[in-house]
Order: sequence, then C-alpha cells, then structure tokens
Amino acid sequence: MSRQFSEIFDELESWYGMEAGRVVLDKVRAHLATYLDTAFGYHILQIGPVREHSLIEQGRIHHHIYAGPRGGSAVGLLCEGDELPLASDSVDVIVAHHSLEFSTNPHQVLRELQRVLTPQGHLFIVGFNPFSLRGLGLLLKRFGRYSPWRRHHPVSRDRLCDWLRLVGCDPGSSSFLHAVPGIGGRRVRNLLERLDNACGRYNLPLGGLYVVHAIKQQPGVTGSRLDLRKHGGKLIGLAVPKPAATPSPAPAGPARGHSGAIRRRPNGDIIH
Repeated sequence: MSRQFSEIFDELESWYGMEAGRVVLDKVRAHLATYLDTAFGYHILQIGPVREHSLIEQGRIHHHIYAGPRGGSAVGLLCEGDELPLASDSVDVIVAHHSLEFSTNPHQVLRELQRVLTPQGHLFIVGFNPFSLRGLGLLLKRFGRYSPWRRHHPVSRDRLCDWLRLVGCDPGSSSFLHAVPGIGGRRVRNLLERLDNACGRYNLPLGGLYVVHAIKQQPGVTGSRLDLRKHGGKLIGLAVPKPAATPSPAPAGPARGHSGAIRRRPNGDIIH
C-alpha cells in the first residue's frame, strides 16, 4: 500500500466509525440492497480502503470477497486496486468503495475492475461527490500545508461515466446520497433529515456521495448498435455489391469457310 494514503485511510475509517459516517454507510447499504437483492451470480467483490464495514452482506450471492490495500479481519485479499490477483471475467458483482479517488492511477484501477468483471456483470462505484457540502469540506482540508488530503483527487460523476464508457462499461443509473448532514439538536436534525430525503427523492446532484451503476458490455456489441436495433436503424452503412450479370451465349451462326467469307450465288442463295 502507498504510504502517502495511510493517514487518509486512518481518518476515513475513523469517520465511518462515528455516528455521521454510520448514517452514510446505512444509506449506501440501503441503496445497494435494491440491486443486490435481485443480482445473481457466484462471486461478489467489495474493494476499497475502508475495512470492517461491509456493503455486500445483503443479496443472493453467497461468496463474498473483500479486498483492500490494508489487512484486516474481513479482508481476504491484500492488494492494490490497480493490480487485482483475480482471473479475468470471474466476478459477477463488484462494489468499489472509494477505490478510484485514493489511487495514484485511477484509470488503471478502473481497467482492472472491468477486466475481472464477467460480461454483463454489475459494477457499483461509491465515491465522494466534489460538488457537494461534503466535497467542499474535503477541498478545504487540502489547503493545509501538511494535510494528507492534498493527495485526495475526487472524480466527478460525469467524468467517471466517461471513463466507464472508454473501458467498455455502460453507465446506467447514478444516485446522490446524504446531501444534508445531520447536525444540531433533535428538532433541527429532523428538519434536515426531511430535507435530505427530499433531495434523495428527486436525485439532486447535491449528495455528499454518489453511487454509479454500470454493466460490462459483451465484446463486439456496443450501446449505439443496440440503440439502432431498437429504433430500426441501419447497423452498418455499407452498400452491398450486386452480382455481376452472366453473359448469355451468342446464337450459333452459319458455318464459314476457311477464308471466313460467305459465298453466295448470283440469285443470293448461300453456296454450301
């Protein structure tokens, strides 16, 4: 594991262990449960720097794999996200929890996630939304001279969707969670909770975290082709050459002499 992120990981785990972090985890679990309850397959993977907090307990897939850059009682695979010790096309569902924004090579991490995912497998990426109150707070942390958060490079939802398309994954739904933090007294918290629920109900891009759901596409089948088929358009705009006409045999003519000229009598009859 890169030592440059160790302090951030400690602080991140500490925050998820506090009340505010546990609330966020519960929201993420509840959101993922709507998908995992209907997902089928043999293996499901959770990867990220946060240990001891499972996001994949619910669902029908029973073989759970936990991977991360730091060891722990629940971590079965100690590895970096840009080099996964898993076979290609072997995992049916992947939940990547803060795996891209705390990496020096997020593009390679995304390529590795796509590699190990089965065709038509499901990928869920959970990350901090830079355009939110939480994202603003993390941005202010980067201005400290010795702050470890200077190494934090959040990825926006739109940019992540562009990256997913480049590696052959089709980004589908995306949701923003925990727009308004729960602070203040009981009455204020209840008011803020209702406000947060309203933001989530309309999926306003204000949530402190986002969850992007993508599906790995089959080789040779692109989303544009599927759309064209759905609307009855042409798949390939190439003209099909017509078969060449076969020449008809020439009718047999009268026999000719050795000279090639036809001899006739004075009355016009042919001399045989």
